[in-house]
Amino acid sequence: MNQSAFKDSGELHVAIIMDGNGRWATARGLPRTAGHAQGAVAVRQIVEAAPALGIRTLSLYAFSSDNWRRPTAEVRALLHLFARHLRSEAPTLAAHDVRLSVIGARHRLPPSLVAAIAGAERRTAGGRALDLRIAIDYSARDAIVRAAARLAPGEAGRVAFTRRLAEAYGADGAPDVDLVVRTGGERRLSDFLLWECAYAELYFTPRAWPDFDAGDLAAAVADFRGRTRRFGGIAAGSPN
Repeated sequence: MNQSAFKDSGELHVAIIMDGNGRWATARGLPRTAGHAQGAVAVRQIVEAAPALGIRTLSLYAFSSDNWRRPTAEVRALLHLFARHLRSEAPTLAAHDVRLSVIGARHRLPPSLVAAIAGAERRTAGGRALDLRIAIDYSARDAIVRAAARLAPGEAGRVAFTRRLAEAYGADGAPDVDLVVRTGGERRLSDFLLWECAYAELYFTPRAWPDFDAGDLAAAVADFRGRTRRFGGIAAGSPN
């Protein structure tokens, strides 16, 4: 993808760390799986709202490589939920011109989920209104290590490395992240898109992911658009 085209048109790459599903459920006396199910509803709302807010690429952190440490029953239920929603949502995504891709490792995922991913990616391959990227079994540090190992003799520079990085996590390249949103009250990146987030603006909210809606996303984007991004330089007219 041509990164400058996104920047010149004002279109954004927003990355969201969807945190707080389990705590949302526990606070309501529900099993943690209920929080994940409600979180899937929030995903649908955010995907629908994103294009109108100038978001051209939306990356969602669904399951990190470290999440395998969670209880087996919860992991199994979460992966089943992913597969079910990929199958059910793919026709709607295609109808709304949304292209879905999944980034991350796939060798540890159950075959049913791998098949659901492949089917959804094929079904939505022609989407142009929004690039929706879902990170499953993803680790930015692992991806960086794999990308470095893929560099051929004589390959050097950011362009070559960025291409290898895209290959390392199994998806096409994307522009650098403009805005990272994390729900649930925590304030860290948790190994998500570390290379692409080098100059990203950060936005943290205490709202748990199941409660995060289109209005919250609009508020995050408005906050971002009110900031001055210097990229190491000095803003025009600044005494500094």
